[in-house]
Amino acid sequence: MKLAPELKSKIDTLWDRFWSGGMSNPLQSIEQMSYLIFMKRLEDMDVGEQNRARARGGAYTSVFEGHEECRWSSWKHYPAEQMLEHVRDKVFPFIKSLHNGEKTLFARQMRDAVFIIPKPSLLQEAVAIIDEMNITAQNRDTQGDIYEYLLSQLSTAGKNGQFRTPRHIIRMIVELVDPDITDRICDPACGTAGFLINSYEYILRKYSKQDELEIDQEGEYHNLQGHYIYDQKHWEKLWSDTFYGFDFDSTMTRISLMNLMLHGIKAPHIELKDTLSKRYTEEERYTVVLANPPFKGSIDKSDINDSLSLNTTKTGCSLSSG
Repeated sequence: MKLAPELKSKIDTLWDRFWSGGMSNPLQSIEQMSYLIFMKRLEDMDVGEQNRARARGGAYTSVFEGHEECRWSSWKHYPAEQMLEHVRDKVFPFIKSLHNGEKTLFARQMRDAVFIIPKPSLLQEAVAIIDEMNITAQNRDTQGDIYEYLLSQLSTAGKNGQFRTPRHIIRMIVELVDPDITDRICDPACGTAGFLINSYEYILRKYSKQDELEIDQEGEYHNLQGHYIYDQKHWEKLWSDTFYGFDFDSTMTRISLMNLMLHGIKAPHIELKDTLSKRYTEEERYTVVLANPPFKGSIDKSDINDSLSLNTTKTGCSLSSG
């Protein structure tokens, strides 16, 4: 990926701090980092909308109204002990309570989220590093690359058959399927949302000026501007009615949602659900389905959707990937 060495260095340092701070589970670390990134982005987006409203001469109600102390800028310089207490007892419950608008989309997946950063010094160092990265101010390519680089630290294989499908495999599959701007795309075991993000980038690449595209040493395309998507309705569809994902792991739904948002997809649809269970009832809703389901694990035979039932207690299709 095309990421500046100084940003890679900051991310490496962030991982080192989490590891030395007692958080050796990379999936938990990514989840806690995502919460902090969301806290920073929430204020950045709020300020941006306030400025746009002011420029139009319109009114704007801040998401922080009545909770000014929860703004990233108000507590990022607190002493370590005070910061941990404030974030754990005030900021984190505040962001879990948000349920309105695009800015708070990530919060909707946080019903069972737990803030588990154990040490004040770790939180203070992590906040300083994320603040220095200034993710929201980066362009869309860089925002996505930052999070993908964070995710690259996850192990290739995980528990319950979870794993990150290699990016070059995803790119190959997406190119073979050839999704387009009119499609509605689903990954029923989305994991970190690799198939959905690559589909988005593939569509943008199709509609970008080919002579302005850049390709890095890993085969990833950059400067995906979508120059030939002229109709705003097509942009709105891409951002809010194209990408759908499901996973049975709440941690993965939060990670995939953050990943999609940082790649520029404003309102992705990510839902906590096992798509082989009786709770999943959708039919013929999507024009493209992309997935690399894992190949091990167990589920409750009595909960398998009747249309998919097999005479076995084992399956490899109800777990998460991507």
